[in-house]
Amino acid sequence: MAFEYAPAPESRAVVDIAPSYGLFIDGEFTEAADGKVFKTVSPSTEEVLSEVARAGEADVDRAVSAARKAFGKWSALPGSERAKYLFRIARIIQERSRELAVLETLDNGKPIKETRDADLPLVAAHFFYYAGWADKLGHAGFGSDPRPLGVAGQVIPWNFPLLMLAWKIAPALATGNTVVLKPAETTPLSALFFADVCRQAGLPKGVVNILPGYGDAGAALVAHPDVNKVAFTGSTAVGKEIARTVAGTRKKLTLELGGKGANIVFDDAPVDQAVEGIVTGIFFNQGQVCCAGSRLLVQESIQDELLESLKRRLSTLRLGDPLDKNTDIGAINSAEQLARITALAEQGEAEGAERWSPACELPSSGYWFAPTLFTNVTQAHTIARDEIFGPVLSVLTFRTPEEAVAKANNTQYGLSAGIWTEKGSRILAVANKLRAGVVWSNTFNKFDPTSPFGGYKESGFGREGGRHGLEAYLDV
Repeated sequence: MAFEYAPAPESRAVVDIAPSYGLFIDGEFTEAADGKVFKTVSPSTEEVLSEVARAGEADVDRAVSAARKAFGKWSALPGSERAKYLFRIARIIQERSRELAVLETLDNGKPIKETRDADLPLVAAHFFYYAGWADKLGHAGFGSDPRPLGVAGQVIPWNFPLLMLAWKIAPALATGNTVVLKPAETTPLSALFFADVCRQAGLPKGVVNILPGYGDAGAALVAHPDVNKVAFTGSTAVGKEIARTVAGTRKKLTLELGGKGANIVFDDAPVDQAVEGIVTGIFFNQGQVCCAGSRLLVQESIQDELLESLKRRLSTLRLGDPLDKNTDIGAINSAEQLARITALAEQGEAEGAERWSPACELPSSGYWFAPTLFTNVTQAHTIARDEIFGPVLSVLTFRTPEEAVAKANNTQYGLSAGIWTEKGSRILAVANKLRAGVVWSNTFNKFDPTSPFGGYKESGFGREGGRHGLEAYLDV
């Protein structure tokens, strides 16, 4: 029998959200030059959390010149001295991890067990990892004395606000660059709290600058003539726009864009383990993950057994208050994102795919979408081609490993893939043929700061994480 779960809410009292926040420029919080502000809301309740200063072109200019001014001294520090600041930041993040996890859940809508057990430990781990590299850059394989580039302009998305900040800022600081970072407009709070962490760690003024704002601020940052390096994580459409802006300049660019990852399950796979991996692959963070396993490729002979087991598992997922420690599926990040997911799911039905969701009561306020499964999907369906960025799984079948590889690679993206089989030789043979930056075997969505992450084709170029992640911030 199924047990009823009593609510287990995490206390909001651990985090103190101010009614308003400024931009963080040159070590100080300051108003936007034109006085503009915007509100950030909690996706699960639609309550306004805070009012935030909205950066414009003049603010980008101020932040870039603060970063440029700080660059001389920061880049001249010995690596071992820079490492001390990064270690300090990592430790403060660990000390404040509960506060930051609750904040991230409130502002983003993802379940507390994800921010607490996945996001925050990884954020701290990235700073620890790159702190370790700061005094060893001459041994990283990029020449005996690789130099920093200068000012890095970084634009991050809303799906992993603090983790994407760590992916960008940790290697930039370790290599001696200074940073101007623009968080997404729907999730500015954890980046502003990170500004406070920088002050707590005694980081010199101007080394990190945080500019909450909309796309116009991001565009101004990317186009700024005194920015030497641009790092962007987000949609493919915006990534193409950035590539056009940067073309012909001497700026170094890395892009981590969309994905349509294939999760391939062979007939000898351990079904229960595969089902858990499929659920993690597409329902982690409500499917708002660029490397989500949003296309399930199942060997035909086990399709019925696997789908039955998967539907049974989906019926046990708990959707609701993201601050409840029992919650598996939280809120969609914004009304705009919810509308996109809804439209694509309706298109899937209109094109003839069969839609299924478990019985699932959606809360009356906030932005919610039930976990959804589509069968009878062909490669011609929009839901098999376009990135939905939501809790929607498209199921396709295959008969031979060759067909699995052909279908997996039949996409404009190339960010991630998963392979489920008992045979090590098959894992290696198939992985070698997949055009994906990350291939997981008998697991999915496992991250590690020592491992590089990035894509092929329209999923972008460049790598973040690992030794490879240093190269983007060095003049090599």
